[in-house]
Amino acid sequence: MPSARRFTVSGRVQGVFFRASTREVAERLGITGYAINLDNGDVEVLACGNDAALQQLRAWLQHGPRRAVVENVVEVAADFESRGDFRTG
Repeated sequence: MPSARRFTVSGRVQGVFFRASTREVAERLGITGYAINLDNGDVEVLACGNDAALQQLRAWLQHGPRRAVVENVVEVAADFESRGDFRTG
């Protein structure tokens, strides 16, 4: 049964290909949702998929791409959104 999580990632996560890299990882894991930049410098990630894939994504979000400096990841349950893809915006 698919579930959904909303992650807020803080640190140096904008301008370092964080969203694009998150999309690549999510697509590889079969996760749908989105990654967007927030006005305060954080990145919000909505991830919909199976629990094992969501755990793998969360582990990746803890460090992100090579140029990122992740300081914190906050995770909350979210409403599942049925989508065909993972988007950045």
